Amino acid sequence: MGEKFDVEERWPELFEGLAAKDRQGVLNALGSNWQEGWEPNRLDVENLTDYARGAIDEAEYDRRAAEAAERYRSR
Repeated sequence: MGEKFDVEERWPELFEGLAAKDRQGVLNALGSNWQEGWEPNRLDVENLTDYARGAIDEAEYDRRAAEAAERYRSR
């Protein structure tokens, strides 16, 4: 696990347009997973920020998450 939780610094463009409340919710969710050993990657962060922004619906969020999990299992 990385020593620093820096998703917003690594991919600031993914957080553009998020309301402060939504931004904090995304950071809390990602940070919780990071504390459990998850390593941030751009696709997962993009999926959650897109959902929080309203750019995708829940079905698309779930589809992307399932696709990412499958990629992870295939490694």
